[in-house]
Amino acid sequence: MPIQETDRRGIGAAVKNVAGHAGAWFRLEKELAALELKKKTIALGLGIGLGIGAALVALYAIGFLFATIAAVLATFMDTWLALLTVTLFLLLVTAILAAVAVNRLKHGTPMSPEQAIREAQLTREMLKGHVDTPQ
Repeated sequence: MPIQETDRRGIGAAVKNVAGHAGAWFRLEKELAALELKKKTIALGLGIGLGIGAALVALYAIGFLFATIAAVLATFMDTWLALLTVTLFLLLVTAILAAVAVNRLKHGTPMSPEQAIREAQLTREMLKGHVDTPQ
């Protein structure tokens, strides 16, 4: 039976060799992760920037839409009355959205997972033997 290279140099050399390979592998994995995160961060930043630009253009488009509606109404009524009508409509929509938002915010507070806390307390009590297990 031939003697292997590691047998001649000893187990210490083999362990050192494995440790060196493991360190190199770890450094490469770390570098790969850093490059991947950098690529994803750039893509995310670009996406956020383009999304903000799209939102801004959409805001202007909505403004022009309401200006167009006011201009159409101005063909049937006085210009000031058309502008007032569109403004009152926008204020009504704003009030409705604000009321719904307040309602949703009330349902979302307090910011604690009440059901999960209750379940954890029940689990703790069951583990202590204070509560019978549900059937």
